[in-house]
Amino acid sequence: MQIEVISLGPMENCTYLVHDNAQAVLIDPAWDMNFLQHTLQEKKLTLLAVFFTHGHFDHVKFSQTLLEKNNVKGYLEKNDLPLAGIDPQFLHLYEGEQTFSVGPFHVHILPTPGHTAGGVCVQIGNYLFTGDTLFPGACGRVDLPTSNPRQMMQSLRTLAALPDDTQIFAGHSYNGKCSSTISYERVNNPFMRNALRNEETI
Repeated sequence: MQIEVISLGPMENCTYLVHDNAQAVLIDPAWDMNFLQHTLQEKKLTLLAVFFTHGHFDHVKFSQTLLEKNNVKGYLEKNDLPLAGIDPQFLHLYEGEQTFSVGPFHVHILPTPGHTAGGVCVQIGNYLFTGDTLFPGACGRVDLPTSNPRQMMQSLRTLAALPDDTQIFAGHSYNGKCSSTISYERVNNPFMRNALRNEETI
């Protein structure tokens, strides 16, 4: 299995192309669908599905075009449907923790609300696509519509409990990095440390 980081748009968004044996899924495709479509064709990949970590515009922008052209569904937690603005006919809506088998990919959806009500992390094997929940050294904003600081604290504690070697891939590049490990963030991320420190009081 290979993971490719594709940086698109004016907000340093990270779209992820995950592929194995000519089959692929995309995580948070946004902004430049022509480039993503060209990449799939150039690599001779069949797109099986799209997974959205949450519904903010910078993670879904123009993605309906890609879904329609490839005749695939976008997987989105239903609480974020109002944010995404994607026609539901192109979506597979779900609620809560889920597991999906998509071609060769075994996908585990881990609910991590806080940045948005329907925020999730998408786990494929040992790789965790954290969207705007967890960044290298930071976490997502909690002062936006449907954000919830208490839920974010709990979500960070949930992620901190994952195996040390879990590789994270975030929705934006922070300080030039979009990836890290749970073990590193547990020790060095001040937001995760604070969430763990306050576990008994919140």
